Amino acid sequence: MKTITLKIDDRINEQFINLLKGFSENELRILEESEYISDDDYLRSLSGMVESIKEARKEPIDNGVTLNQLDW
Repeated sequence: MKTITLKIDDRINEQFINLLKGFSENELRILEESEYISDDDYLRSLSGMVESIKEARKEPIDNGVTLNQLDW
């Protein structure tokens, strides 16, 4: 099975969900339904995130590391 994420216009949401419900659970399963929120709005909704980013901006660039220095 594949998983996809869609952003559906409110005007067609009900019809689209009804279309999906026409499939059996073996063919298609709705895993989650939620309101769209932009990445920016999501990050701003996290407690302390804006302050953390502002503080990080004050750090000298020399304190950073390159991607090949990360231990992933």
